[in-house]
Amino acid sequence: MLSYYNRRMVQIPMIVVLLVLAAASVWLFTYNRIAGAGLMILTVFLLLFLYLAERKMHEDVQKYVTTLSYRLQKVGDETLQELPIGILLYNKEYVVEWANAFLTSYFQEETLVGESLYEVAEPLLPAIKSDKEAMIDLNGKTFRVMSKPDERLLYFFDVTKEERTARQFKEEKTALGIIYLDNFDDLTQGMDDQTRSSLNSLVTSKLNRWAKEKGMFLKRVSSERFFAVMNERILRKLEENKFSILDEVREETAKHHAPLTLSIGIGQGTVPLPELGDLAQSSLDLALGRGGDQAAIKQADGKVKFYGGKTNPTEKRTRVRARVISHALRDIVTDSDKVIVMGHKYPDMDAVGASMGIRHVAELNGREGYIVIDFSQIDTAVKRLLSEVKEQNPSLYSRIITPEEALEIATNRTLLVVVDTHKPSLVIEDRLLSKAERVVVIDHHRRGEEFIKNPLLVYMEPYASSTAELVTELLEYQPKTKKISMLESTALLAGIIVDTKSFSLRTGARTFDAAAYLRTHGADTILVQKFLKEDIGTYIQRGQLIETVYFYKDGLAIAKGDDDYIYDSVLIAQAADTILTMTGVQASFVIARRSEDTIGISARSLGEVNVQIIMEQMNGGGHLTNAATQIRDASVEDVEMELCRVIDEITEGGTEE
Repeated sequence: MLSYYNRRMVQIPMIVVLLVLAAASVWLFTYNRIAGAGLMILTVFLLLFLYLAERKMHEDVQKYVTTLSYRLQKVGDETLQELPIGILLYNKEYVVEWANAFLTSYFQEETLVGESLYEVAEPLLPAIKSDKEAMIDLNGKTFRVMSKPDERLLYFFDVTKEERTARQFKEEKTALGIIYLDNFDDLTQGMDDQTRSSLNSLVTSKLNRWAKEKGMFLKRVSSERFFAVMNERILRKLEENKFSILDEVREETAKHHAPLTLSIGIGQGTVPLPELGDLAQSSLDLALGRGGDQAAIKQADGKVKFYGGKTNPTEKRTRVRARVISHALRDIVTDSDKVIVMGHKYPDMDAVGASMGIRHVAELNGREGYIVIDFSQIDTAVKRLLSEVKEQNPSLYSRIITPEEALEIATNRTLLVVVDTHKPSLVIEDRLLSKAERVVVIDHHRRGEEFIKNPLLVYMEPYASSTAELVTELLEYQPKTKKISMLESTALLAGIIVDTKSFSLRTGARTFDAAAYLRTHGADTILVQKFLKEDIGTYIQRGQLIETVYFYKDGLAIAKGDDDYIYDSVLIAQAADTILTMTGVQASFVIARRSEDTIGISARSLGEVNVQIIMEQMNGGGHLTNAATQIRDASVEDVEMELCRVIDEITEGGTEE
C-alpha cells in the first residue's frame, strides 16, 4: 500500500487532468454536442471515481493510525512492566506511588505502592537527594540508580553480575611479598650446626604451613629471605588477622631461646609485575627502617599500611658503622663551603643538642657551621640553654641564625644537615630543603613513608635512644683539632637525658657510653637539671591536665587541656609521662593547644601499645613508646574525636599513611 503522502502525490495530477477534461468538454460541446456530452460523461465518471478513491484512502489512513496508536500504547505498557529496568515513582513524602513489575520482583511485597521508602529501601534516600548515579545494595542485589528529583522518578539497573565480575577481578589481582628474617644471622652466629639447623627447620616449616593455609605461593630464595605470591583476597585475610604470623614466629622461636622476628614487605596495585616487585622491596626497606618485626604494604598510589611493630627493636648498629658514617660525613663536610644544621619545628633539647654537635663537626673540619632556630618556636628549656650560651659562649651564639638568615647565606655548595627528623613537613624551614642541593639526614626515629628526597647520606638508627647519642658517637671519630666546649657537651647530654627520661626508657649500653664520653668532655649534669627545671605554676598546670584523664579503652588514658589556653610543649609531654606511671595505664595521650592555630598530642606507651603508629595516622611520628603530632586549624574536641577514631581503626586493623 502506498503511503498517504505518495497517494496524495498521485491524486494531484489526476485533478489537473479532470480540470482539463472539463474545460475541453465545454469547448467541444459548443462545436459538437454529442462528442462534448460524451466527454462530459467521462469527466463525471472520473470525478466520481476520484471521490470514491479519496474516501477509501481516508478510511485506510484512519484505520492505520488507530492500529499504530494501539500498538504503541501496548508496547509502552509492556516496556514499563517487562523491560529489565526498574522504574519507581514517589511523592513528596517519599511514599511509592508506582513501581513496575521488574522492580517489584526484587521485593517480598506483592506491590510497593503505598510503602514508605524509609521502610522499603532506606539506602535509596541519599540517591534520591542527588541527581547523580549511585550504587546501592538491595536484597542481595546491586543496582545502579539514576535519580530524577524534579519528576520524583528513579531508574534501577541491575548490575549484580558486573559488580561480581569486577569484585572477582579485583580479588584475583596479584600481590608480591618479600619476607625477611630480621636477626637470623646474628642469632645463629654462635650456634652449633644442629641448633642452627633446628631453628632453620622450625621457621621454614612454620612459614610453609602458614602459606599453605592462606593459599599463597612461598619460596625461600636465601638463608634469610622468602618470596611470596598472593592475590588481593588472600592479602585482605592477612590484614584481617593483622599478620598474626609475626607474633607466632616470635613467640614460637622464643620458646627455643632464639627470639626471631620477621619483616614483611608487600607490593599491591594494578601495575606491571616489575613495578610490583619494586613496591614490595620498598615496603620491606620501610619495615626494616622502622625497626623490623612488622609488615608494610605499599600501594601503587604511594599509600602504605603498617601492621605489627609491637616490640622494641633490638640494638643492631655497630661501632664500625658509626665510624664509617663519621668518615663519610667528614668527606662531605670538607667538600662543602659551609654547613647549616636544622632540626624539627618546636625543637626539643635532643634536636638542639644534636645541632650543636654537628656544628662542632663542621668546625673540626675547617668549615663554618650554623644552627637554624626559629626563636618563636622554642620551649622554656631551650630558651634557658640559648640564654646560657649567649652569656658564656658568644662565639657559639653568633652561629645560631634564623631561617631567613640561613636562606640568605646558603649556596649550591652548602651542606644542609637535618637532625632528629626525616620528614620534610616537620623541618623548621622547608624552603631550605628546596634550595639546598646537598643534604644529610641524621635521625633516631622509625622511618615513615614521607622522607627527604635524594639525601647524600642517611644515618637513621631507630635503636638509638636519641639523635644526640648518634651525634656523640660520630664526634668520637672526627679529627681532634679542637675540644668540644662544655656547653656543647652539656646540650648533647641534655638531649639524651630528655629522650630517655633520665636513662629509664630506650637506654642501651651505647647510651651510657655516649653519656660517659660527654661527661669526660665537660658535660655539666647540674646545668642540665637547671635547664630542665620547672616552676610551681608549671607543676600546677600539669596537675590540672592530669585531672581531666579518662580511660577510652582498656589501658588507654586520654587527658585534654582547655581549648582557650596555650600550653608549653614540655608541659604536655611531662603530663603524658606522669599519666603513664599510674596503675592500669598502658598508653597515655595528652591533647592541648600549643599555639593559637595548633593542637599538639603527646603519646607515651610502656611497649604493649604502639603509639608511633597511632601518631603517624595523625601526620605525626616518633617511637613505639614515645610519639607526638601537631594538628593545625582544629579544636581540642575535634582532635580528641579524631584520636578516638584512629585508635578504633588501629584496634580493628592496620594503619595507613
